[in-house]
Amino acid sequence: MTTVAEILRSKASAEVHHVKPTDTVLDALRLMADKGIGALVVLDGSKLAGIFTERDYARKVVLLGRSSGHTPVSEIMTRAVRYVHSTQSTEECMALMTENRLRHLPVVDGDKLVGIVSIGDLVKHVMSQQQFVIEQMEQYITGGW
Repeated sequence: MTTVAEILRSKASAEVHHVKPTDTVLDALRLMADKGIGALVVLDGSKLAGIFTERDYARKVVLLGRSSGHTPVSEIMTRAVRYVHSTQSTEECMALMTENRLRHLPVVDGDKLVGIVSIGDLVKHVMSQQQFVIEQMEQYITGGW
């Protein structure tokens, strides 16, 4: 059983990009575009205050006719953040994401943010595991042992 900690270790970068609640939505969008990501954690000091996603932007700014340059992230971020611990399994993550229609889960140990896991990270891991099994089966079938 693979843990969230193992997924975090396999990521190219351990950096967790974030914004402050007072940052504008436009600043958050620029950071997301620059980093090629779909979500940012919102930190108030070192405390997890929320998460800002592309979905938040689409539904709470664009559809409501708000200005990205004048709206603070705190007005549209998701405050009730679902998160996981690094000791939880990838299966638990996938179930939580599926059940709640989430694409990103912050990873918290104690009260410290240690990373973020995306649905893409989990899919990449599952595909890697499947490829390993396929290769092992091919070696067994062809007598390559």
